[in-house]
Amino acid sequence: MVTSTVFEAKTNLSRLLQQAQQGEVVVITSGRERTPVARLEAVAPVVKQRLGALETPGFALPADFFEPMAEDELRQWEGGE
Repeated sequence: MVTSTVFEAKTNLSRLLQQAQQGEVVVITSGRERTPVARLEAVAPVVKQRLGALETPGFALPADFFEPMAEDELRQWEGGE
């Protein structure tokens, strides 16, 4: 949980929104006693999805990856034998 005064929240709103999107809850406080007055949280945290293979170091597609399949392989993919 992140806390921020009203002044800090006005000054750093973009940063606080980013933190909320990443799943943090931001509590905005007021006064010298820093009384909690508001809560800032994402409606739905942003989830970055990547293909696991692309994150693997040294992974490369074979040179013939985009070439057409052989007829017998294509038949197997289509449910034939």
